[in-house]
Amino acid sequence: MSGKGGKGSAQDPGSEPTLGMDPFADTLQRLREAFSSGRTRPVEFRATQLKGLGRFLQENKQLLQEALAQDLRKSAFEGDMCEILLCQNEVDLALKNLHTWTKDKPVAKNLFTQLDSAFIRKEPFGLVLIIAPWNYPVNLTLMPLVGALAAGNCVVLKPSEISKSTEKVLAEVLPRYLDQSCFAVVLGGPEETGQLLEHKFDYIFFTGSPRVGKIVMTAAAKHLTPVTLELGGKNPCYVDDNCDPQTVANRVALFRYLNTGQTCVAPDYILCSPETQARLLPALQSAITRFYGDDPRASPDLGRIINHKHFQRLQGLLSCGRVAIGGQSDDSDRYIAPTVLVDVQETEPVMQEEIFGPILPILNVRGLDEAIDFINRREKPLALYAFSNNSQVINQMLDRTSSGTFGGNDGFIYLTLPSLPLGGVGNSGMGRYHGEFSFDTFSHHRACLLAHSDLEKLNEIRYPPYSGWNQQVISWAMGNQRCSIL
Repeated sequence: MSGKGGKGSAQDPGSEPTLGMDPFADTLQRLREAFSSGRTRPVEFRATQLKGLGRFLQENKQLLQEALAQDLRKSAFEGDMCEILLCQNEVDLALKNLHTWTKDKPVAKNLFTQLDSAFIRKEPFGLVLIIAPWNYPVNLTLMPLVGALAAGNCVVLKPSEISKSTEKVLAEVLPRYLDQSCFAVVLGGPEETGQLLEHKFDYIFFTGSPRVGKIVMTAAAKHLTPVTLELGGKNPCYVDDNCDPQTVANRVALFRYLNTGQTCVAPDYILCSPETQARLLPALQSAITRFYGDDPRASPDLGRIINHKHFQRLQGLLSCGRVAIGGQSDDSDRYIAPTVLVDVQETEPVMQEEIFGPILPILNVRGLDEAIDFINRREKPLALYAFSNNSQVINQMLDRTSSGTFGGNDGFIYLTLPSLPLGGVGNSGMGRYHGEFSFDTFSHHRACLLAHSDLEKLNEIRYPPYSGWNQQVISWAMGNQRCSIL
């Protein structure tokens, strides 16, 4: 993924910028005052904001599709399925479950607290900052926004300046559908984002690269602000000898070349035996031709690289290994054909960084154990995939590795399930979201116990001076957990 960050100003990094000294202070003060007033806390207000976001998606569908086409040459179908529809589903789910999610959650009690009320209350953090990337500029901007609004926060939204057309729609149109006393879109590049991060927020949600994620986390640490970091990494895809090569090729090609490979959970490289590689290559060529035709450049379903800087980076990776499929490129059109590389060495640049483009390297391993060892020697990925007709192979890969998400015999179709969280581990991020996980991410889980004030006789045993009998009774009472809720 790609994110924004940058240098801060010369101001004391531990202090809050003063009103008038930067372009964000007035906006942030307004939002803080709105949150302090309690405006965002009622469930009815949250539902109104979510309904507004839903109307924005419905009434501006064509406008968003046009913006996505201008930024990424994304087809209307892909923009609808991978961006707008997923966001609408998230809004609908939150509206359906909002009353349930916001209810206090009773917890089990011990003998000491049987007559008390013990529960978890999910409260909004306050003023939250969402910094979004350019590769899915609708989806990855609005999906976390759903959770932040549902949880009752005031929100500062920072869309990516790289996806310029989508940024413009979000900045100019979206605020019309939300309460602007509690919501703001801010614009700018790395310098402005760095300046924004000097302010104290109550929560920061960032989607982008591990490099920029460290900048965000460093800025958050100055204020002890909690963060969710949705980062990227090199996602392995192990293909076992015991599989149908065409089935594997169809599924790998679909999820590798979707959005022109600019997807944080896309398979980043294949690990397989030389024999499986020999069977997989013609199958991959068949899948690419089936999906994008003999001339992929003319396909309406294959997008383009976001800008020339990223195009140049990707073009440099084409010199790694040997091109077995594709390899064509055109700087003037930011076009790179769906490409497969073989004879790749793990020390080459294409294996040292997240590719984030339509290039798929294949590395050879002797079997499952060597593949697992290869994966475990590297940073933990955001996603990991394994293909085999043998369920034991899939389960071994699952049991003996660690990743943010795992797909057995398919790609990232799991992103359509809001019942599953999305989140990284280690270098690929921290925290999780989607569905109720988003609501929980943007909520402080407050532990609460309400005791009776008129049962003092029952509490005498807690007070000193203590005897052996006190200790025995207290230990017994505290160790007897009761599931009944009074």
